[in-house]
Amino acid sequence: MNNVALNNTLRFIGLLLLQVLVLNHINLFGFINPLLYIVWVLLYPIKKNKTTLLLLSFLLGLSIDFFSDSGGIHAAATLFIAYIRIPVLNTILGKSDFDYLLFNLRSIAFIKAFTFIALLTFIHHFIIFSLEYFSFNSISSILYNTLLTGVFTIILSVLGIILFTKKK
Repeated sequence: MNNVALNNTLRFIGLLLLQVLVLNHINLFGFINPLLYIVWVLLYPIKKNKTTLLLLSFLLGLSIDFFSDSGGIHAAATLFIAYIRIPVLNTILGKSDFDYLLFNLRSIAFIKAFTFIALLTFIHHFIIFSLEYFSFNSISSILYNTLLTGVFTIILSVLGIILFTKKK
């Protein structure tokens, strides 16, 4: 197993365990629960097979659902952000800035990396809360929870990426 595969495997297991053993038990103000496991999707290498990313993202979300007893909402949201990751990167970075072989989230401008993280986090959280509430009558609760939980997740994600990844 090469170094990249080992790093991705350890990151997958570490974020899964961190989420289910620690972060799922944090409820700030009664409802803010950081969903840090999506960092795995954000940091997965671009040059790898997209089918593998989709399968592993689904497995990650399904594992979170299994431990959270949430009925598949994490699997759906994680699979969706894994699917749209490349088009979002192309939109944020532009075709001329985007090199698949040399891409590293830490090597691009901070504002672009932050925009990428924030956009995918808010999309993920909106899907999670939409499927959790599953009612147009709860749109204000969906948006409120998406915003507050998203901000907290983005802060933890950016800090974790800065502290635990290498800059190339």
